[in-house]
Amino acid sequence: MICSCESCELKSVFFASLDPKDLEKYCSLRHERSVNAGDSLVKQGEKIKDFIYLKEGLVKLYRTTDQSQTQIISFGKPLDFVSLLSVFSDEHYNYSVTALEDSVACVFDLNELKMLIQSNGDFALHLIQTQNHASDRIIINSLDLLQKRLYGRVATVLLYFANEIYKTDEYELPVSRKEIAQYIGMSIENVIRAISAFRKDKIIKAYGKNLSIIDRSRLEKMRDFS
Repeated sequence: MICSCESCELKSVFFASLDPKDLEKYCSLRHERSVNAGDSLVKQGEKIKDFIYLKEGLVKLYRTTDQSQTQIISFGKPLDFVSLLSVFSDEHYNYSVTALEDSVACVFDLNELKMLIQSNGDFALHLIQTQNHASDRIIINSLDLLQKRLYGRVATVLLYFANEIYKTDEYELPVSRKEIAQYIGMSIENVIRAISAFRKDKIIKAYGKNLSIIDRSRLEKMRDFS
């Protein structure tokens, strides 16, 4: 039997640990959920019922503090397991996931997934490894940002979207200046000041959300040494 799932990371996980009959069973249990830019995929505090990975689009993972401040944890791109951080550690989500662009998520019933984990050690091990990779990436990125000053932090974000998301030096910035500030732990005024300085020094062109990296070498130096 040929699995009906698209060619994706989740499919390779199943192929590595399931025979074709079981693979088809679990692929048929999934459903797709479309979310528009600005809509929530996961809300902090709600009960965890599903296992979710991103098929298309871009999302932000963030938490809201008791003082109603927003802290962006990371960004999720296609094939990221956006529900993985809380799904086995708590009954309720400790963070929210909101679409930055129109997105499509693949959703599996969590109880079905737990049954698979209990019955298939190879699958369980691979899932643990995937969860650890996701946690490690967030920790390393957070520590890396903390070591940088303002210009280095903003340069890191601009190059992240160019290198990891859009694969081009010309793109529409998917986040606001405020969201950049929430991610890098700086004030919105500082973010605006840094982007203005990059523009004045002809490192980037920025008009609203339209952004072009003009001098990549200098921006990379800002990221690496500022």
